Amino acid sequence: MARFRFGATFARRRSGYLALTLLIAVLGGLAMGSVAAARRTQSSFPEYIDAANPYQLSGVTASFIPGVFKLGYNPTVISKIAHLSHVTAVASIVGLNVAPIEPSGAIKDPGVVSGVTFVGVLKSSYSSKGVGLTLVSGRIPPATAVHSFIADEAALHKLHMHLGATVTFGVYTNAQTQLPGIGTAAVQPVRRVTAKLVGIFTTPQHVVEDDVDASSGNVAFAPAFTSQFLKCCTDFTESDVVVSGGSAAVAKVGREALELVGPAGSAFTGTAEAVAKAERAIKPESIAVGAFGAIVALATLLIAAQLIARQLRLGTDEAATMRALGADPAMNAADGLLGVIGAIAIGALLAAVVATLLSPLAPLGPVRPYYPTPGISFDWTVLGGGVAVLGLVLVGASIALAYRYSPRRVAERSERAAENSSRLVSAVSAGLPTPALVGLRFAVEPGRGAEPVPVRSVILGSVIALVVVMSTVVFGASLNSLVSHPSLYGWNWSYELDSEFGSGNIPQVQVAALLKHDHDVAAWSGAYFGTPKIDGQVVPIIGERPGAAVAPPMLTGHPLAGAHQIVLGAVTLASLHKHIGDEVTLQTSAPGNPPPVQLRIVGTATMPTIGQATSLHLEMGTGAEISYTVIPLILRSGGVAGSPQGPDAIFVRLKTGVSPAAAIPALRRIAAATANDDNDGVVVHGVERPAEIVNYRTLGATPAILGAALAAGTVVGLGMTLLASVRRRRRDLALLKTLGFTKRQLAAVVASQATVTIALGALAGVPLGILAGRYLWDLFADEIHAVPAPTVSALAVVLITLGALVLGNLVALIPGRIAARTPVALLLRAD
Repeated sequence: MARFRFGATFARRRSGYLALTLLIAVLGGLAMGSVAAARRTQSSFPEYIDAANPYQLSGVTASFIPGVFKLGYNPTVISKIAHLSHVTAVASIVGLNVAPIEPSGAIKDPGVVSGVTFVGVLKSSYSSKGVGLTLVSGRIPPATAVHSFIADEAALHKLHMHLGATVTFGVYTNAQTQLPGIGTAAVQPVRRVTAKLVGIFTTPQHVVEDDVDASSGNVAFAPAFTSQFLKCCTDFTESDVVVSGGSAAVAKVGREALELVGPAGSAFTGTAEAVAKAERAIKPESIAVGAFGAIVALATLLIAAQLIARQLRLGTDEAATMRALGADPAMNAADGLLGVIGAIAIGALLAAVVATLLSPLAPLGPVRPYYPTPGISFDWTVLGGGVAVLGLVLVGASIALAYRYSPRRVAERSERAAENSSRLVSAVSAGLPTPALVGLRFAVEPGRGAEPVPVRSVILGSVIALVVVMSTVVFGASLNSLVSHPSLYGWNWSYELDSEFGSGNIPQVQVAALLKHDHDVAAWSGAYFGTPKIDGQVVPIIGERPGAAVAPPMLTGHPLAGAHQIVLGAVTLASLHKHIGDEVTLQTSAPGNPPPVQLRIVGTATMPTIGQATSLHLEMGTGAEISYTVIPLILRSGGVAGSPQGPDAIFVRLKTGVSPAAAIPALRRIAAATANDDNDGVVVHGVERPAEIVNYRTLGATPAILGAALAAGTVVGLGMTLLASVRRRRRDLALLKTLGFTKRQLAAVVASQATVTIALGALAGVPLGILAGRYLWDLFADEIHAVPAPTVSALAVVLITLGALVLGNLVALIPGRIAARTPVALLLRAD
């Protein structure tokens, strides 16, 4: 009988089935596609680096140090590393003393050129595919090319070059670089080479980077060019090592390689650390996209449930007749369920197709231009799980709704709702004009009869819509506040003074006197940097005076109050497996082998992104703050006994209301006055942003578009719900028309109904939306280790509430006007 009824009623119900199928397919597909995009975005950097850089370790294997090491190239060390156990390959690049020159032989703009790194690739390390780098445009020159070179975007900008440009380079010996006239025509290069820019590249470490690690410019030459100058003109050698055998083998090779390079090199860092850092930087983007998908999924389920309920209500007027003809409750329920379950199944499968078609839009973020496998992607975990969730949840909801809409329960519920809502109307209707009173009843009373109006669903829909809109606005405003307020991501000061090359002391007594007389400065603190071991792990640290006036913002616990306390970044705290109140052991590497120091963890802070480029430095969740007195005196003197003491950097906070641009000239004069041979000059730095903030800016308008799309979809859903609610009142409006209501009074009834519905939704939806937005933002800030400071605009709350009221009235106006113009006999002929 159920199959017969399904066939007999399909033509009348097929538009509802089609709407349900399309809703599940489109919104469900968008939800699954968003979750899959979040997963693809989060895994994009590991996949990219596996394709672009197969090396597990990287480190400096030789350095030119005047009076100590004559060359920055040592093939013997490279060979020994290549023969270590578990090492399968070593690839090296050599830093060359090269610079673009004028016809006179003088270096072009020496101040700019000094920040650009010129490297040559060794023949044994060369690959025509550019292993270790990613070609952006152009081509990789052949190994035999002497008059071709490639550069990254930063070098192009600094040196004012373009693809196809021809540049004359001068090559200098190591001895020449130490002459006082280097850079001028007085020191002529040993060789002039004219070469053409044939390619533009980037490297994995610069795809996802913070402002500290931002490329200052790189230019690379082929082996044929490099081989000519290995014995005279090399500044350093950096080697990448391929290791087999897992993480234990990587750590072992790193220790053995460091012993081989000795003081001429540096500690070898693993790509695992770079991947972990990049994943932390990309995480906010993937969380945002995944959260968008989760909200869309929730909206899909709620709206689909409403459509299912509407489909099942269509048969309630015939259910009593079928029951009189012998149909039991199960048969009545199956009458409506067959078509609904079929629509759900087809919609869920089509949603998987839609999600797959959306997959080429991922990954998002900085890796997208270099992603090795773009295009269609099948995330079977998301596709299979999404289809299962859509199917099981919606089929379960259909069965529950079919039980709810059995004839006996509909009648009982309609009577109870009518009584309750009548009492509510009586309580608040005193003094209201007749149209307003009728509109109030229409908004809260379902009415009686075969097709009662689902007023609860309409009000719930308005609540959900306003919750989604408000939470989206609160989250978006909080995100904009984070990006525009550096103190929320650790930069708790206005400017930083430090040495031009990131190391060297600033004379403390002199700088203190100068800053004291700067009327724009509110407070300042000196800071020392280092990379000691904490419980055996190398951790970047910042050393300040306990109770310093300018310090990183706290997240938990309290700031430094004593010499034997330590504040950690949240990631560092987790990696040490410690908690606030625990103790850690700090060991510094300095002449005399200073003893380890026990420090008690007193809090966590959002660490600033600060330090030396391409080295281990502080980030939002990584690093530690200690008392500067824990750092051995020799390290506070630049590592040279007898050198003047002074901090590596000065953090300066300006007074409230002082323009940062107006304060710069005075700070630059202070920097110039404190420059000396020990610090190689002092410079003033503005905000240095973490990778999370840099990457957010690369997304451009994407977050705003996603938020707007979500809000727009919710508002459209609310509009459709209101539209359907008013349409269900057409017979009531026709009856009012027969009783003498004018068109203006009918319009007032419809406006009152919409206003009451939206107002009831706003009473619950606006505060719930604010709470939800604040809660989601706190979770997000905790994930990226930023200071949680959710932003709620009172103006936005007012505008959203007023906008919802206006929208509701505009939407309800259309069916109201149609009903007012429709002949009464046409609407009431069924009665």
